Amino acid sequence: MIKRFIVTIFGLLLIVAVLGGLKGMQIGALIAAGKEMRPPPTTVASAVVESVQWENTVNAIGTLEAGQGIILTAEAPGRVTDLLFEGGELVEAGQLLVRQDVSSESSQYDRSKADLALAQSNFKRVSRLYNNKVLSRAEYDAARSQLNSAEAQLNGIQVTLDKKQIIAPFNGRLGLSLVDLGQDISAGVPIVSLQSVDPMLVNFSLPQQALAVVSKGLPIRLLADAAPGEQFNGRINAIDTQIDDATRSVRIQATLDTLEGDSTLLPGMYAKVAVVLPKTDPYLVIPSTAVSFATYGDSVFVIETSDDGSLTARQQFVQLGERRGDFVAVTKGLQANEKVVSEGVFKLRNGATIAINEGGKINPELNPQPDNS
Repeated sequence: MIKRFIVTIFGLLLIVAVLGGLKGMQIGALIAAGKEMRPPPTTVASAVVESVQWENTVNAIGTLEAGQGIILTAEAPGRVTDLLFEGGELVEAGQLLVRQDVSSESSQYDRSKADLALAQSNFKRVSRLYNNKVLSRAEYDAARSQLNSAEAQLNGIQVTLDKKQIIAPFNGRLGLSLVDLGQDISAGVPIVSLQSVDPMLVNFSLPQQALAVVSKGLPIRLLADAAPGEQFNGRINAIDTQIDDATRSVRIQATLDTLEGDSTLLPGMYAKVAVVLPKTDPYLVIPSTAVSFATYGDSVFVIETSDDGSLTARQQFVQLGERRGDFVAVTKGLQANEKVVSEGVFKLRNGATIAINEGGKINPELNPQPDNS
């Protein structure tokens, strides 16, 4: 009985040993396979660290102003009898815009014209008699005074008639009418705005330290919300001769290049102005998408080739500088012509195997224009 029990125990131990050996061999094989197994490479896009010359600019907020702009007003009181414009159209210098009632002045003009004709005839007769020494010098002077008075009276009425015809003093575009037909208006009442927007001016202010680099004649670029995606160019034409003691800034005016009838820009409009300085500076730049931003330090992944020919990503901490458009300048940590991962950085870890796929890559731009469609 004891012998059979011992044989049974021995058999069970043998079976357990055999099963343990088999499981140990299987686990060892799995461990060996795991050591040889590598995760599939992560697909990313790449970019080259470029050495570029970036222009230097001084940025400001400006206000557009017409080259010439006035509010036409009534010079004399009277009723509006003719409105010869609708508003918003282009007019030429000397074009008649408004007529006021001149019925009273017209009758006075006719009477003064008749008085002048009589004074001229009387002066001729007196002059002839005075030359023949028939009349005295006093009578001659009186006749001449009557003639001068009649001429002055007629001219005065003519001036009043002219003041009741509102004309455009220069070429430009009209605004909306501020008076109505048949309205009685007094002297000084606004009638319509007239703006000559070619050339268009832009006024802006810069800090006083900008005077060290800004001068008359420097080019400017202008962007306006009313013309998205469109850039307007111009040049500085005047710099104020004094500093605002409240803001310590200087007022500057620039003239935009001819707009050739473009009515997009209007006086009073807000605009972004960039003064382009003549000096450029060298920068190492990469796309902003290549940077992994973190509180402990910004980094990029540099693409390297391992001994077996595969591509790996090495994490490199960098110091960043100025940003422009889709690019950012790197002041420390990279060298020109190095390749970095430009898309897919958030999927990577240091030493990860990567595969480059440039298909569908977003091309960074220095002046990106958002697509609002």
